[in-house]
Amino acid sequence: MAAQEIENGTTWGKELWDQFDNLATHTQKGIDFFERFGNFIRDRSAIEVEYALKLRRLVKNYQPKKSKEDEENEFSSLIAFKNVLKEVADLAGQREVVAENLQNQVLQGIMLLAKILREERKKALNQGAGLTQSLHTQIGTLDRAKRSYEKAFREAEKAIESYHKADADFHLSRADVEKQRVNMNIRNSQSEDAKSEYANQLQITNKQQQQHYQIALPEVFNKLQELDEKRTRGMKEFIKRAADVEYEVSPIIARCLEGMVKAADSINEKDDSMIVIEKYQSGFQPPGDIPFEDLSKPDPDAANNSQTHNSSTGLNHMTGKGTTKDKLKKRVGIFGIFTGNKNNLTTDGLKEDFSDLPPTQRRKKLTAKVQELQQKVAQEQAASDGLMKMKGVYEANSMLGDPRTVEEQLNESVNRLDRLRHELLRYQKLLEQANNQTFIQHSPQSNRVIQNGQRSSRHSNGSSNHENSHDDNGEDHPDDAGSLSSSASPESGLGTSHTSLPGSGQGSTNEQPMNEEYYEADAPLGTCRALYPFDATSEGSIPMSEGEELQVIEVDQGDGWTRVRRFSSKGWEEGFVPTSYIECTLYA
Repeated sequence: MAAQEIENGTTWGKELWDQFDNLATHTQKGIDFFERFGNFIRDRSAIEVEYALKLRRLVKNYQPKKSKEDEENEFSSLIAFKNVLKEVADLAGQREVVAENLQNQVLQGIMLLAKILREERKKALNQGAGLTQSLHTQIGTLDRAKRSYEKAFREAEKAIESYHKADADFHLSRADVEKQRVNMNIRNSQSEDAKSEYANQLQITNKQQQQHYQIALPEVFNKLQELDEKRTRGMKEFIKRAADVEYEVSPIIARCLEGMVKAADSINEKDDSMIVIEKYQSGFQPPGDIPFEDLSKPDPDAANNSQTHNSSTGLNHMTGKGTTKDKLKKRVGIFGIFTGNKNNLTTDGLKEDFSDLPPTQRRKKLTAKVQELQQKVAQEQAASDGLMKMKGVYEANSMLGDPRTVEEQLNESVNRLDRLRHELLRYQKLLEQANNQTFIQHSPQSNRVIQNGQRSSRHSNGSSNHENSHDDNGEDHPDDAGSLSSSASPESGLGTSHTSLPGSGQGSTNEQPMNEEYYEADAPLGTCRALYPFDATSEGSIPMSEGEELQVIEVDQGDGWTRVRRFSSKGWEEGFVPTSYIECTLYA
């Protein structure tokens, strides 16, 4: 384009021959503007770096916390959100690539070109200033030659005038006239010499001036024009390069956005709902219908409740420590069963056999534990086989190694394998027991039934407090032995008596013999009232009727059971009842 302009005569040297100062100012402003564009690229690169840093910090702050349970049952929405965070992290990486390329490919090029332009401008301006100074010097020489010529010319005229006056004056001698004539000739000669010098300097000045304005200075201006156009082209190229930096990462950014859309499409609300069911399903059956209470018919439990109420009221006649004056036989550690398992917990706070979980959740945990142990057994078996092979190789060729070096490792591996297999067998049995549970789990409210229009409590053998186990329609009720889950309650596995006090006519079939050592009973912590009837289905617990009042001698320790005491016609009874079945009023 510059060559075409030169051919057409549209050059700075021709069109702007007298604008040296303005061109110098213009090129300076152009380079300053170009460097300002470089500062823009630098600041933009810094913003890209900061943006990438904030994106990464955002991803870190919102990264879901990892847990083993979440890894097993991850919702599709959570998985999608994790994938979105990954895509955002990739976006941050692309912004860092943009920043780096802007720095290396654009900013450095701008700074280098700006430096070159400044150097070329300085050189051109120095050259132009030198040419201008040389022309001004020549014009000064011409002015001095002209002034000398003017002075010599005036003196020559004056000498001629003086000679003519002397020649016309008859009073002067011939010698004086001759003197004036000689002076006139000298002045004329000096005037001619000055005229010749002036003409010579004028010719030199005109030639230099023509050379200056037509060749030398236009070359300088054309150099300024060339570097200014180079700056303009550089601006154009670097703007395009900055855009190309964006274009280069745009396909990856597009893939990141596509990944976000794909993550969103992977969300399935139905699958998430099923995960919620799998995660929280207890396996219990919902409570049955609440029976109708026919107050017109006598309730045999009323007399028992009244008797129990009177007996519990009579407990106030005990000593200040809440004990009778007689010594009571010491229990044979039956309540240690409930507290002994509290230290036998897994890392997530659950019991090792997961007996504190609902049936469905327990089966899931046991299944996962069995799979984990099977994998460990397989890994340990592979390690043991490898050691056996290594030992055989060493025994076959002693040059390869000493078989005794792997003997200790092999023994340790065999011991670990035995322990893992034993533990695996234990959990497999627990899982088999959990899978073989065929009884129905009920909620506390489902233990209440109506027989012949009256309220009663069923026992573990399926019998009622009434002799007749049929309803008004003559239909049999299903066995209610599963009023509490044997796997989820601390009742399971009890082997000691639930009536440890003397005079208690009600005891377990496996009742332990009492020690001869006596102790005073625990002081009551308060009273409680039974909200629902409860049948003692295993040892260590005692039955109670709805509305019955009992003494609290040990509060719930976190296992869902409260230790209570009551006085009946059979004597004192102590045992555990479900905390959710009673309403407690503790002493201040």
